Parts: sequence; C-alpha cells; structure tokens
Amino acid sequence: MTATDAPKDGAAICADLVRTHDFVRYASTLFVPAPERRALLSIWAFNVEVTRVHELVSQPLPGEMRLQWWSDMLAGTEHGSIEGNPVAAELLQTIRKHRLPVSALSRLVEEHQFDLYNDPMPSLAALEGYLEATASALFLLVARVMARPSEAIDHLARHAGLAQGMAQVIATLARDASRQQLFLPLEILQQHGSSTAEVFAGKPTPAIRASVAQLAGEAQRHLATALDLLADVPSEVRRVFLPLAQVRRELTLMARADYDPFLPKPASRLRVLWTLWRAARGRQFGA
Repeated sequence: MTATDAPKDGAAICADLVRTHDFVRYASTLFVPAPERRALLSIWAFNVEVTRVHELVSQPLPGEMRLQWWSDMLAGTEHGSIEGNPVAAELLQTIRKHRLPVSALSRLVEEHQFDLYNDPMPSLAALEGYLEATASALFLLVARVMARPSEAIDHLARHAGLAQGMAQVIATLARDASRQQLFLPLEILQQHGSSTAEVFAGKPTPAIRASVAQLAGEAQRHLATALDLLADVPSEVRRVFLPLAQVRRELTLMARADYDPFLPKPASRLRVLWTLWRAARGRQFGA
C-alpha cells in the first residue's frame, strides 16, 4: 500500500467532508489554531452528516432510522461500533475533551426530522425555533471549544445562527422548491398573497420577492445585533463567528433589486476565502 492509498484518519475525513459540503465553515476553521480546528471540524462534519440525511433517502422512514442512529450514539445506546464511523468517533472525542452539552447535539438531530417531510415551515416563530436548535446551537458548540461558556457568548450565538440560517433559507429556496420543500415561512408568504404552489412554480413573482425581502430584513437585524455583540466576547472566540462575514456579503447581494431567489449565484471558493481573510484581519473578528 502506498502513502496515497493509506486510509485517512478521522480528522482528515471530517476535514474532507466539511470542505466538500460546507466550504464556508471549513474556510473559517483555517483561521483558528490547529488543535481547536480539529474539534471544530468534527462538529461541522457531524452537522454535514445530519443535514445530508434527507438528500440520501427517498422516503422518510430510512431517514428517521439514520437520524435515530445519531441520537442513539449520543445517548450511548448504539450497539454498533462507533469506531467504524470516523465522524462519530471524532465527535465523541471532542465532546469529552471540551465537555460539550450532548443535549444540544441531540436536539439538533431531532430538529432535522422536519427536513424529511414536505410540511411547510408554518411561521417565523417556528423557523426561529428550528434555527435556534440547529444553526445557533452549532455556533454555541464551536464557541465552547474556544472559551468557557458565558451569557454573552450564548446571546451572540443565538443571533448569529438566526442570521446565518435565514440567509441560508433564502439561498436554498430554489433547491428546496424543486424538492417540494418550503422553509420560507408560510405565514410570511400568505401575508404577501403568495402560496406554496407559487414558490414551487419557481417564478420570482412580486409576492415572493416581497416575502424574501421580509425574511432578509429579519436576517439583517439579527446579523447587526450579532456583529455588535462580538465586542462583548473574548477575542479568541470571535474567529468561530467568521462565517458571519460571508452572511453579510450574501445579504447585501440579496438586497439588490435584481436579485432572483430562483437563480442563486453561489460565491466561488476563492471569493469565500477572500471574504473571510479580509474579515479575519479586521478588528471586529480579530483574535
């Protein structure tokens, strides 16, 4: 067996998984020290594994079973070999080393059961609850790798996750619509005279544009709060919030009059790296 044929260790597998499926978060880890980077990548890789479940199954039941495996693993009741799953093994090591709250990870898995079904997100309050248990929880977890928990960090993580999550809902509107899924709150659509059928038709009607603009406005408010709160947390924590620099750029583009939510233009990896590098050099995210 040559060096290139040798099996990769868990850390390398996590890094590859995040780099392939969640490049913004992967790129943000390049600006933290190597020991903490490994822990962060295990958390992001776990998130990739959980969020991709609905892409890998055609029916809810197999998806439920895959998510249940993760729930059992976190609860310590999985009877299979955890070492056979390098992401799980890396995550458990991170949990033990940094004393992460397993309850937050378990709730994240449970919340993603929503992804397996075609029920529309009913309201803004429901979306906020979903994002607090997923995107906000992830910011909270990676922050605990870098520093001791505090109310200031918790407050920042909540708003950061809401901003990032809402921007993601808009960015993936076309993809989700093609799957007959709707994360843009139905309540907002109805307020503007739109419907799920109109979204699934994939045409940027004035009502859909207004709905997207309203959600983008909510995201902007949470982003502004999060960026202000960065000054209240230890400097070593700020780097894990670097993805907010990319969120800021995306929301700026979404605010343009010619923005079409059904023709998303994802940033290139080079652009993402440039955006995060510039932010990391600034005082706001500087360590």
